[in-house]
Amino acid sequence: MPYEPNDLLSRHFQSNGIDLSKVEEQLNLIAPNSPNIPLYRDMILTVLRMAQDDLNRWNAKITLQALRELEHAFRVLEQFKGRRKVTVFGSARTPIEHPLYGLARELGAALARSDLMVITGAGGGIMAAAHEGAGRDHSLGFNITLPFEQHANPTVDGTENLLSFHFFFTRKLFFVKEADALVLCPGGFGTLDEALEVLTLIQTGKSPLVPVVLLDVPGGTFWQGALDFIHNQLENNRYILPTDMKLMRLAHNTEEAVEEINQFYSNFHSSRWLKHQFVIRMNHKLSEPALEQMQTAFADLCLSDRFHQHAYNVEEHNEPEFSHLARLSFTFNARDNGRLRELIDFINLPENWAVNQARTPQRSREPIKVT
Repeated sequence: MPYEPNDLLSRHFQSNGIDLSKVEEQLNLIAPNSPNIPLYRDMILTVLRMAQDDLNRWNAKITLQALRELEHAFRVLEQFKGRRKVTVFGSARTPIEHPLYGLARELGAALARSDLMVITGAGGGIMAAAHEGAGRDHSLGFNITLPFEQHANPTVDGTENLLSFHFFFTRKLFFVKEADALVLCPGGFGTLDEALEVLTLIQTGKSPLVPVVLLDVPGGTFWQGALDFIHNQLENNRYILPTDMKLMRLAHNTEEAVEEINQFYSNFHSSRWLKHQFVIRMNHKLSEPALEQMQTAFADLCLSDRFHQHAYNVEEHNEPEFSHLARLSFTFNARDNGRLRELIDFINLPENWAVNQARTPQRSREPIKVT
């Protein structure tokens, strides 16, 4: 949704006789013509309000450390902006001789062959295996600094592809923010925590819809047991919607896992909110029969009106890099993201593309995260 400046902050300082004009003057000197001036202004006003209250030194230190980590990570990751990335989770305790280690190494290699970068926590076990398979040029490591000695795995250690975080919460933010897909291998409490958090964020629309693959060895029961529990206890007791099960896919080999990711982006490019409309960007325009079929088959996703297919328009002036993409817009209910995944699967079927565009899609080098 468009950002609305916080007038309460401005009024608070103005009522105390504080002139804030110099704040905007300095911002316009540093970042002239930036569309983000209102956001930077409110960031500064928020810090000024915190300084005015001056409640607790620990609060100030937490805020400073978090802000520094965020700014540093944004700056470092800018160089990888045009590349798709897959976050891989799994146990750091997986030994090198375990079949899962070999599977994760194969996964990393397969993702690299599809020109996908592999993000992990930079540690050992599954993380080391995935990076080993992907190689340094296709690896990103998000390490955590601990009171005791902590080393990153050899693939990313000592390279610009390694970021170290002081806080777990900022590190977890980037695991999800940078991911165009997630692959979860068997692991302990940390892996399960990541799995449930990712699914919660996608289910509630707090994170963009991306492929979530649960990967296990052939015949493995780790994720199948988890899915059985989710179905029997969560779905059957109506703690989740039945369609929420569509948010994750089980795979027992690397080919299935990578195909799931590549298929997701075969036509779907990315999505965004534009005022009250949900917009899906597509590599290929949909055929008229497919669009008509969609009006009935997925009508439950629309709060009102219908699905509309259109080209880039002036309202989207802030994303000219996506001007070549077709658009599908509708008043999404913002609740049933499992059904939204089914809609994306429909969009990705080549038989639903317009005839003159139904060709093998070329892999885009553009960033595909939502704005």
